[in-house]
Amino acid sequence: MPRRTLKESFCNAGSGLWFCLKTQRNMRIHLAAAFLVFVLAWMLRLGRVELAILLLAVSLVFTAEIFNTAVEKTIDLVVNDYHPLARIAKDIAAGAVLVAALNAVVVGVLVFLPHLVPFFS
Repeated sequence: MPRRTLKESFCNAGSGLWFCLKTQRNMRIHLAAAFLVFVLAWMLRLGRVELAILLLAVSLVFTAEIFNTAVEKTIDLVVNDYHPLARIAKDIAAGAVLVAALNAVVVGVLVFLPHLVPFFS
């Protein structure tokens, strides 16, 4: 395989991200949730450290979803018929997304709750 230029590498990465957004419903759900998180963060005027923590949590979810998609597509390429090990591998990859998403929810509660409590007191 010939060596790619930096521009080609970025284009390929962008194509992969676009593929995930186009084809994966959960990726679009994660994107919408992230948008709402950062709108709320902006409205509450969160500090840099809190924004960085939220960004890390959101990025972890996106990364897990991207790897999940890569695992699923690779298995679909290699395995033509149902195989229990293929199912297990796909379930494990989906489990990683679940762990990342639950982590993001906990982080969101820890970051936002102290800022939202005064509005409801």
